[in-house]
Amino acid sequence: MSSQQHAATGRQRLFVAVLPPAGAVAELRAAVVPLRALPGARSLRWTGEAGWHFTLAFLGEVDEALLPDLYARLERAAHRSEPFPLRVHGGGRFDGRVLWAGAAGALDALRLLAERAHAAARRAGVPMEEHRAYAPHLTLARSRTDVDLHPFTGALEGFGGTAWEVDSLSLVRSNLPVSGVPGEQPRYEVVRAWPLGR
Repeated sequence: MSSQQHAATGRQRLFVAVLPPAGAVAELRAAVVPLRALPGARSLRWTGEAGWHFTLAFLGEVDEALLPDLYARLERAAHRSEPFPLRVHGGGRFDGRVLWAGAAGALDALRLLAERAHAAARRAGVPMEEHRAYAPHLTLARSRTDVDLHPFTGALEGFGGTAWEVDSLSLVRSNLPVSGVPGEQPRYEVVRAWPLGR
């Protein structure tokens, strides 16, 4: 959905996330290259690097009237959370449909930040699904049908990226493809970002 379409509908498709820095993206890129040569890799839809992030809370379509309160509440959530170390580590799958890279480091702090982001959105009036236990993951590929992802998760087992300090919370807009071109990726745009801590 373009900016003009957002203006027409008065709604934006949003999520709250932690974005890995360029160095972490480069390390993960190097780990993903050999995965794309494995048998079955062509049947997967690989995510673009611009879409690599750890989602904390998916908000869905948000009415723009809620945004000022949402911004204020997310800012408070960020200020209440101190910076913490994180790194991309290993990988896993959701059934045979989603391949992801995992996280290591201060996972309790990451989970707490996810809980605060979810609560901030709910209190701002965003209709949120019931909050489930947070499982940090960075989506690498998806499939419309079940695929044996074990070779891919096995190849990621030994991967461990360099730690970085998570020092901000980002609200991201997802602009869905409108061209109809097969395989086109959503475009992600950071709407606001708030530093962690005081």
